[in-house]
Amino acid sequence: MNTRAALEPRPRLADDAANRLAWVDIVIPVLNEERALPGCVRTLAGFLEERFPLPWRITIVDNGSTDGTWALATALAGEFDLVHARRLDIRGRGAALRAAWRDSPADIVAYMDVDLSTDLDALFPLVASVASGHSEIAIGTRLAHSARTHRSLRREVVSRGYNALLRYGFGVRFSDAQCGFKAARADVVRPLMDKVEDDAWFFDTELLLLAEHNGLRVHEVPVDWIEDADSRVRVVRTAIDDLKGLARVAWSMSTGRASVAVRRSEPRPTHPDAVVGRPRAVTLAKFLSFAAIGLFSVILYTLIYLPLRDLWSPAMTNLGALVLTGIINIEANRRWTFRKRTTVHFRAFLLFLANYALTTVAVLKVPPGSGRLTEVGVVAATYCLLTLIRFTALDRWVFPRK
Repeated sequence: MNTRAALEPRPRLADDAANRLAWVDIVIPVLNEERALPGCVRTLAGFLEERFPLPWRITIVDNGSTDGTWALATALAGEFDLVHARRLDIRGRGAALRAAWRDSPADIVAYMDVDLSTDLDALFPLVASVASGHSEIAIGTRLAHSARTHRSLRREVVSRGYNALLRYGFGVRFSDAQCGFKAARADVVRPLMDKVEDDAWFFDTELLLLAEHNGLRVHEVPVDWIEDADSRVRVVRTAIDDLKGLARVAWSMSTGRASVAVRRSEPRPTHPDAVVGRPRAVTLAKFLSFAAIGLFSVILYTLIYLPLRDLWSPAMTNLGALVLTGIINIEANRRWTFRKRTTVHFRAFLLFLANYALTTVAVLKVPPGSGRLTEVGVVAATYCLLTLIRFTALDRWVFPRK
């Protein structure tokens, strides 16, 4: 079947000039799912025909099944005009999504699990935020207050713990990274996938972390979700693999390798005669926040330096005090001054080394016997002299505007 031809006869429902998208390709990755696949496709196709207002296609991706899944997939593709079947030799949900989304002719790519655990009534709200141009990615969440779920206690605890780790460790705003219910702009998600290394269950998390890291808007839709007891997900093994993946992504972010040139929807005035002010790159509020955090850091440094100085040399004491205050300083500036969501950054470490080298040289120049307060004063003075340089380095280099 010619996939492009199957899509083209339908009229566009969105205005290209407004960057609004219409075509939706819903991918269903399957591995040995001969029991669940027929019911899934027939139910989904019937729902889309009756209740989904946008042009659509269903793509079944069989990645390595050894049962009758592939035969069923081809039969379903023959039964429905807008069902397409594809087979891969590589296993893994991430591999299936990567291949299908990269080659899809649609403007919006989506996916859902074959067990249809997520209520289909959430599908159009999921896609609508992307189709309207409001968001680049939309995901279902089982952890919102208005979501209704039925699943085992073990899965609930693991899911909440994992997503809490993402929120506090990476500062992300989304609440449910691994709900099998997502949609994205195809032109945006493709360059992101070039940076995604995982081909299995961590694919979703890695994609979302990279999306937020690169300034994309991720919209969440609360969903109703019922756990399928026949799920193939191995919770403990998947959790271990996810932790390894998180460490890898954190390193990529810290070294700058996670940056991607992507198209983002920028806010525009609605009123035709709006007078829009030009935001300044460095605002007074930002600098005041930086200064307040710096003052707090100096006080904290003093409280740490004085007792440690009785035990260590000036250089070692300076290192110990700077490590403790530096972590707090960088984290506070990330959250409140520059409002970035990346936690670990190699450039911040390099800036710390430069700061340590200069302040250590300064404290070693203090004549012996000058007193602890004199040493602290010299370090604080050096720190203040470096304020403008540190602010510029943090603003333009460590936490650059995307």
